[in-house]
Amino acid sequence: MRKDIVESYGRLEDLDRSFDIEFWQAQPPKARFDATWDMIVHYAKVKGIDVRQLRLDRSVESFQRQRR
Repeated sequence: MRKDIVESYGRLEDLDRSFDIEFWQAQPPKARFDATWDMIVHYAKVKGIDVRQLRLDRSVESFQRQRR
């Protein structure tokens, strides 16, 4: 039985985002990343996008000192 379940009860119109913010800020970075990636994969499947084509954007920059 899982003991790490956290719930919030109330009427939707009475709830603000404080519970969500507190919950996600308490999660380690890996849990946040995994949840985000799961949502991205789900979105791609709903939109008919081949999930094998998904990847994180990568960019490369180079910084150099100016010669005087």
